[in-house]
Amino acid sequence: MERPIAVFAAADLDEHATPSGHPERQGRLDASLAGVPAAALDDAVRYVRPREASVDELTRVHDVALVEKIRAFCEDGGGSIDGDTFVVPGSWGTARRAAGAVLDAVDALESGDADVAFAASRPPGHHAEAATSMGFCLFNNVAVAAAALVDRGERVAIVDWDVHHGNGTQDIFYDDPNVLYVSTHQSPLYPGTGRLTETGGEAAPFTNLNLPFPPGTRGDVFRRAFDEVITPVVERFAPTWMLISAGFDAHRNDPLASLQLSSADYADLAVRLQRLVPERRTVVALEGGYDFEALTMSTGATLSALIGENYRPEEATSGEIGEPVITAARQLWDL
Repeated sequence: MERPIAVFAAADLDEHATPSGHPERQGRLDASLAGVPAAALDDAVRYVRPREASVDELTRVHDVALVEKIRAFCEDGGGSIDGDTFVVPGSWGTARRAAGAVLDAVDALESGDADVAFAASRPPGHHAEAATSMGFCLFNNVAVAAAALVDRGERVAIVDWDVHHGNGTQDIFYDDPNVLYVSTHQSPLYPGTGRLTETGGEAAPFTNLNLPFPPGTRGDVFRRAFDEVITPVVERFAPTWMLISAGFDAHRNDPLASLQLSSADYADLAVRLQRLVPERRTVVALEGGYDFEALTMSTGATLSALIGENYRPEEATSGEIGEPVITAARQLWDL
């Protein structure tokens, strides 16, 4: 394939603005997309302007009342949803396009138009619950795409390596046996959810895997966790699709948290996940990440690795902090 990577992005149409000094700000998409030339991937990438998700698509996972509330709030001029989450009039279209980017990414892979798809979505989505927008997130972009796939009879694994637990994604799929949700995150940290013992609802036991790592955890422990816990759990679930909630805020330079990953670590993790599903069934969707340089390096390293290239602007990291989490997870999941 001449251009194996499809990137769904519309930074020039980003009309979602946050107050001055807010970490989830305009410019994050540009910083992430800068990873393409940094990794010398220009000839491998096809850029596609994503569509806006429809209200019907959003309400597969969100209450109608929430979607209508966000629409009306934006039309009325916007303001603060909570202490972290804000909207302006342009947020309605931008948030729908963020969800549409993940839907389009799925369609591109399904039709054979790309080998790898990257949805450069802003605002992020994984904190948005069925009835609540929160944590910078308006709609749950990855959940919208996962629900669309489930409606088509697919089994979906969502692996969320954002430094914050994706409480919204967990909440939406906690009782759905067709979706496996996996989260690696720092604990303690916002939003305070994501305990190891949260393993799924009565209708979907052991379809929810949380790995809450302490501050200072590095790449070697993540690689072990992926090899010894996440890989066997995903293989047992046997998904047909992999959606990666790719927050790059576990990077050691990120200002909002204290995990210690590098861009090379993300490359290693991405390849491990890609191997767990059929070809052309791995979507990478941007979540958090608030250091611009880290966003550039991590996006470039991740996309490069997924097409077999080797852009590694940093060395992989190593350390022993966090290993007890792996031991506890193996015991709980009988691995």
